[in-house]
Amino acid sequence: MSSNVFEIAGRAPGPRLPLLVGSLSRPVAWRAGLPVSAAVFLGHVRQVASLLPDAGGAVNLCEDRYAFLVAFAALVVRGQTNLLPPSRAPHAVDEVMAGHPGSYAIGELDLSPAPAGYVRMPALDDGMPEEVEVPMIAADAVVAIGYTSGSTGKPKPNAKTWGSFVASNAGNASMLGKSIGKAFDLVATVPPQHMYGMEMSVLMPLLSEVSVHAGRPFFPADVAAALATMPEPRVLVTTPVHLRALVESGVALPPLAAFVSATAPMPVELATTAEDRFDAPLYEVFGSTETCVFASRRTSTDEEWTLYPGVTLHPQPDGTLVDAPQLAEAIALADIVTLHGEGRLFRLRGRNSDLLEIAGKRASLGDLNRRLLAIDGVRDGVLFQLDEADSSGVRRIAGLVVAPAMTEQAVMTALRNAMDPVFLPRPLRLVDALPRNETGKLPRGPLLAILFAR
Repeated sequence: MSSNVFEIAGRAPGPRLPLLVGSLSRPVAWRAGLPVSAAVFLGHVRQVASLLPDAGGAVNLCEDRYAFLVAFAALVVRGQTNLLPPSRAPHAVDEVMAGHPGSYAIGELDLSPAPAGYVRMPALDDGMPEEVEVPMIAADAVVAIGYTSGSTGKPKPNAKTWGSFVASNAGNASMLGKSIGKAFDLVATVPPQHMYGMEMSVLMPLLSEVSVHAGRPFFPADVAAALATMPEPRVLVTTPVHLRALVESGVALPPLAAFVSATAPMPVELATTAEDRFDAPLYEVFGSTETCVFASRRTSTDEEWTLYPGVTLHPQPDGTLVDAPQLAEAIALADIVTLHGEGRLFRLRGRNSDLLEIAGKRASLGDLNRRLLAIDGVRDGVLFQLDEADSSGVRRIAGLVVAPAMTEQAVMTALRNAMDPVFLPRPLRLVDALPRNETGKLPRGPLLAILFAR
């Protein structure tokens, strides 16, 4: 069996980096309780790449995480870009494809209706390929365009080169390697289309000694079952919403080396409870679609975030400039931070967009939401500022709350005891559930639609 390396034709010479690292016999993924070696994975990549149409890019709609991994790599090998919409909802897919004329969609399922030009992946060949080659990818090749979630407005595209992905993975691998070791197996509850899911469950199996479970378990019992099919050490990549469901379910998990969480602030109480319950440390990672992950902390013990090697923050009056190895130039985020520990640590003070000023008084939306969620009887909820001002020129706060055993009046009474009256939500609506997306975030459009539905 050959392990020769080939280079993609049609590109000018330049720095090239391997698509996959490590031994060709190492497991890249686990499917139906069985490992898939790097060699077999590369055979699947070549099989799918040979069937792809000529195009600039494709929306990767694969539901199965291993199928997504194969399609992702096949597109990269063909010199095409993985287009990652903020969700797999038909309207979101259509919008992204409209913004990339000539693109198509690829997936492993028989979709009906399907996006225009939909390519359904074939059944993947069994057995070991006769010849295995590790593709070398141009460092400056744009391999993915990830869209922001739309929680603060219209989703925005962010191009990622293979070189930037290699650099960002090095930071994640270094962070986890210090506490777990270089090699481990992971299960992820987040979709691979999201940048956090991309970093942790797609890039790590390619660029580290890591293997990933092919599924995306949702219910606590399914998470436990997925973990049980894989050897130790095991890592669970999840979100605060999924972690809370695990804690409250009473399910028993197989021994874990660690949890990793992102997409929303992790309450300290939840982190502490999860660590006590499952006997594993919880590491929260900090980043964005624009920057990828650049810092982490153990939430139960650390208020401060530790920057990854090579990352520098530059606080600004309205946010923070981020310099990182994966960025071609500094990127401005709306997060307000203070630096500590000779600039290697920081504390998050809120977001520029979260800072409120009403009637001469100031508050943070993040702090107000923490107060809301701390009310006994509130299962979920969100406060957010409306776009339009009222007759007195004030942009009011609105609220949607899941509290089955409470009335709107009872929630408002509890809020009056927790915050200044000028920040009380008007209107406040009790709802059965919030419109959280696959990563637990709350896109602004659906929030407004529910708020004004009656």
